[in-house]
Amino acid sequence: METAEAAPAPLAAPGRWRGPLRRATRELALVAVLFLAYKLARVAVVGRVATAVENGELVWRLERLLRLPSEAAVQLPLLAGDLPVRLANSYYAYVHFPATAACLVWLYVRRPVYYRWTRRALAGLTAAALALHLLVPLAPPRLTQLTGMVDTGSRYGPAVYGAPGADELSNQYAAMPSLHVGWAIAVAVALVAATAGRLRWLWLAHPIATVLVVVGTGNHYWLDGVVAAVLLALVLFLLPGPVPARRSSGAPRGAPAASGRAAGPPRCRAASRRGARRRARVR
Repeated sequence: METAEAAPAPLAAPGRWRGPLRRATRELALVAVLFLAYKLARVAVVGRVATAVENGELVWRLERLLRLPSEAAVQLPLLAGDLPVRLANSYYAYVHFPATAACLVWLYVRRPVYYRWTRRALAGLTAAALALHLLVPLAPPRLTQLTGMVDTGSRYGPAVYGAPGADELSNQYAAMPSLHVGWAIAVAVALVAATAGRLRWLWLAHPIATVLVVVGTGNHYWLDGVVAAVLLALVLFLLPGPVPARRSSGAPRGAPAASGRAAGPPRCRAASRRGARRRARVR
């Protein structure tokens, strides 16, 4: 008697991963477009450097009228040693875009509904910021002599920007609003909304640290961050909120929703009903 050989496991369909890969590629392309649009705004300030510096002086004076604390007071402790200022420069240089990308990747894989919401919020905020960059060129504190602040990146490193007159890869005169601050707030809001537990509020440490870093390194005024936060709030107000799929309370992730019918064999359910009727008669 011959025994039948076990059939080999079916291979995955060749087109199984095409859909997810195509969607992931499209999403990465959208994020890349945001990044390139932010970088290409450099051409908008050619010949407007004097106006940008005048606007920087105006913002500085306005903040003093509003009794806001001086940005130089935040920078002073950083200049006490090489380590604090280098850490601040490194945070400014290496955390902004990687943190945003990591948030988007995690949301895309684990919380797709929140990913779409966050992507739209970032796109809307970036579009509004680029419009302001075109309308209001603004020199940062480190490039405005009135502030007396030090360009910590060029003096201590690591430096993000080259010499202002020769840097063609970034817009150094687009300080209003701060996309560093706006994107950091958007990331924190998305992660607080998409996660659970008390510890999720620790995500707010990212925008707080970002504000202190961009101000302390002389890259932004306080008002740059305030305007970015207001723009983000308007964008989130106009966007429809995320609507996650409903799950029964207490059920583990991935578990099917409860049907409302008692579990167990029919006999057990019938016995349970008879016992309930006996207890009711005794009472």
